Amino acid sequence: MQAILLLEDGTVFTGRAFGAQTDSVGEVVFNTGITGYQEVLSDPSYCGQIVTMTYPLIGNYGITRDDFESVRPYIHGFVVREQETVPSNWRAQYSLDELLKEYGIPGIYGIDTRMLTRKIRHHGVMKGVLSTSGKSVEELRQLLDSTPLMTDQVSRVSTRSVFSAPGDKHRVVLMDFGAKSGILRDLTKRGCDVVVVPHDTTADQIRRLAPDGILLSNGPGDPKDVPHAVQTVRELLGEYPLFGICLGHQLFALACGADTTKLKFGHRGGNHPVKDLRTNRCFITSQNHGYTVLEESIAATELEVTHINNNDRTIEGLRHKKYPAFSVQYHPEASPGPFDSSYLFDEFMELIERTKEERKGLPRQAQIAGAYAESRRNQPKGDLQYAQK
Repeated sequence: MQAILLLEDGTVFTGRAFGAQTDSVGEVVFNTGITGYQEVLSDPSYCGQIVTMTYPLIGNYGITRDDFESVRPYIHGFVVREQETVPSNWRAQYSLDELLKEYGIPGIYGIDTRMLTRKIRHHGVMKGVLSTSGKSVEELRQLLDSTPLMTDQVSRVSTRSVFSAPGDKHRVVLMDFGAKSGILRDLTKRGCDVVVVPHDTTADQIRRLAPDGILLSNGPGDPKDVPHAVQTVRELLGEYPLFGICLGHQLFALACGADTTKLKFGHRGGNHPVKDLRTNRCFITSQNHGYTVLEESIAATELEVTHINNNDRTIEGLRHKKYPAFSVQYHPEASPGPFDSSYLFDEFMELIERTKEERKGLPRQAQIAGAYAESRRNQPKGDLQYAQK
């Protein structure tokens, strides 16, 4: 069956359909990864986007449930040069086509993905519609013009309720803005007692969990679309050690008074070089984001830049000068991509331990009781809304 990808500038790509038979509108982006297409498909940060893979052969090692980065894919469409219908790998449970059909995601193959990538690099990301339903170009133009891009992606991908992954070491509250499973794996293998909370959890609700540290996860979209999260981070800043990843990095920057802006075509792939300014070492990183922290906005804050992107000099890492808090724009948990930066989770553990040592004084029980009493002082009796989540 024929498939059509129509861009908002009027460009039409005609290819062959795979996946679900439907129409989908989204922001058309590209990813430069050679492997890791399943992790790309299941990364919640791609919610609302039609993803183009620049590597020409996709689907050759199939799909396995063990490699999912979320419970389901959230992308709005998949664009490849060639899709393999018969995967060759002993771990494969089913094909790429079967995965897209299962979750109602359209795909197109057989188009010039190199031309599409060059167009996005030159003109920037743009809105598009991917159709495998047989609609005409005129019908798709009307659909494209009448459908706005999403602004509520975080609420779509975040957990609806609090859940935990028990451990016997530090308690870490993971604020889920679209967290990848890799982040949870890196925390639990370090023995952390992880409590995952929804994106709209308030500062007082987090205080009640008595965390040793807070991790702000990755997620989709514009950080300015989740102002409630910025306010929560601002209230918690200085109370607990804090680590931000990707969207969490941008929310941390906004909470500290910095500003963010949209990149022309973003950073998406597993081969982005990042320089650590503290050691002058370069790390190859996994990235997936369309926004960045404005360098000129840092001067008026208490933040310092710790990492930069070697390709375009954008900010890749921040640290607070006064409080135990830091963040990175890339993905130290990889999945997919290199594991060069997994040491950042160890730095987070060390920051928690150091903060505990510095604040040692009251017995743990007294600290919990004091924090609880303070958080309940201005709260109405019986926080039913939180209890029902």
